[in-house]
Amino acid sequence: MRIFDRPGFPNPARIRIVLAEKGLDPLIEFVPVDLIGAEHKQTAFLEKNPSGVVPVLQLDDGTYIAEATAITEYLDNLDGDPKLTGRTPREKAVIHMMQRRAEADLLDAVGNYFHHATPGLGAELQAFKSPEWAGRQEWGHRQRDKALAGMTYFDTVLQNHPFVAGDAFSMADITVFAGLMFADAAGIVIPEDHFALRAWRAKVAELPSVKNRSGQMFVADDLRRLGC
Repeated sequence: MRIFDRPGFPNPARIRIVLAEKGLDPLIEFVPVDLIGAEHKQTAFLEKNPSGVVPVLQLDDGTYIAEATAITEYLDNLDGDPKLTGRTPREKAVIHMMQRRAEADLLDAVGNYFHHATPGLGAELQAFKSPEWAGRQEWGHRQRDKALAGMTYFDTVLQNHPFVAGDAFSMADITVFAGLMFADAAGIVIPEDHFALRAWRAKVAELPSVKNRSGQMFVADDLRRLGC
């Protein structure tokens, strides 16, 4: 199998944690994609994923699977022991519910703020990410507020549960963790009084599958190229 991605960015980080959790790293060939140069918006990549986002998983039969949740589902079920996406109907329903909230109310909100209210990833990619329309920056700042509200929501959840979807680590935790990584890069800080979220993040950061694979949100060289 092959994965087209760029290490250190939020959605690729999600899948690399999944691979580590499932012990699948040796089966994967990683193919780097130049996100700063907008390679993922060019024809060759769009033939793999018309949405123009990473990561993309290529199976041995040539099938392409895009979207981090779909890739996680595939990888988690390969061995018949889906510990990240749920085993029972109830587990699956709760994990997918929290997964969607993690994406919509935190990870995507941070991304919208980053790409619309800041310089983002630079001029080449900005042409694809931030069309010029009135109120763009104002909307981007509202997305920052949405991300902060998402942090508050997950802090409340984690006051009563050890993990985002209940008693076990799941793909919803991976997505929230990636969202907080992205928030760091975008300059959105977890509020000081969100003790449960902060403690959960410290705990998850020490998991073997996370500790040596999440890395910094963006590679230092990329930040220097962008003048950040």
